[in-house]
Amino acid sequence: MLDFDNISSDALLTRYDIIAESKEKPETIAEKHLPKDPILRKVAEDVLHMKYKTIEENVSAALKDNIPEDVIEKGLLKGMDAVSELYNRGIYYLPHVMVSADAMDRGIKLAEEALGAGRRTKGEIIMHAAEGDPHDIGKNIAAVLLKSNGYSVLDMGKDVAVDDVVDKVTERKPLVVTGTALMTTTMSAFPRIAEKLQINGVETPFICAGGAVNREYVESYPLGIYADKAANGPNLVNKALDGWDWKKIRDKWDGILSGSE
Repeated sequence: MLDFDNISSDALLTRYDIIAESKEKPETIAEKHLPKDPILRKVAEDVLHMKYKTIEENVSAALKDNIPEDVIEKGLLKGMDAVSELYNRGIYYLPHVMVSADAMDRGIKLAEEALGAGRRTKGEIIMHAAEGDPHDIGKNIAAVLLKSNGYSVLDMGKDVAVDDVVDKVTERKPLVVTGTALMTTTMSAFPRIAEKLQINGVETPFICAGGAVNREYVESYPLGIYADKAANGPNLVNKALDGWDWKKIRDKWDGILSGSE
């Protein structure tokens, strides 16, 4: 097993094919997200460099001089912001993201314990992989990106029954619900979920993704909003936070992803 504590960060942050195509080095990309405060920076760097073994020690040290909200928002999440950008640029891969996410989650848990009642988030997102579908890697990446953008995630896991999703969304009334499907035999769960949600009077935006679906399919049923990759998630969810309903998000989809909306 790799000892992440003794791996050179310079080696981890070097993808020479990417560097050849860009004037920005990976270290420079990461630096834009890291806090200036040395204590919070150490926390952020633990996330960036996947130091899941030392994150709790450094978060505890940061909590002595900082309120828990700042340790989360200005330390842990800033480190994950850097990870997210490196992933989006093809410099970090899935293993890097998942280990960094583990470090972030350990730190957040410790900081939330110090908060007592828990921290406020932008809103709750319910996530799942479609009934009959055992694939959840894409969902897991999307969850990390949403958490790093300040949202709380209720992850129902994979192969989640249609009625279970409908019941949970109806009960909790999240900001957004998401579903992923990598098999054509499972993607039919999405229109069934949308139909049942509407019968229950629920108009929650339903972001659907995965290799089995495309934009045309997702927009063929009510509530559906297409995401072609995990990185689309925060931009789409941010619009729901701004009060946009699913119809407006769908209509303005191109502009949202291009940054013009």
